[in-house]
Amino acid sequence: MENNKNSAREDFKIIGNWDKQSNALKEKFPQLTMADLKFEQGKESEMLTRVQDRLNKGREEVINIIKKGQPEQGKAQ
Repeated sequence: MENNKNSAREDFKIIGNWDKQSNALKEKFPQLTMADLKFEQGKESEMLTRVQDRLNKGREEVINIIKKGQPEQGKAQ
């Protein structure tokens, strides 16, 4: 079971236009700052931790919130 948690952390990737997605998240959750949503390729974990802390939500919940705003894989945004 622990391997599933680790692979979920490693498999999460931002896809699509992050600027557009982060603006939508900021509208939905006004307590988020641009610093919370700063994204650097390969540093998804750090961004997730900032958002988790700001929203007081668990990692999986934050991942699900972000994934809802992402385009479906294989489709352009």
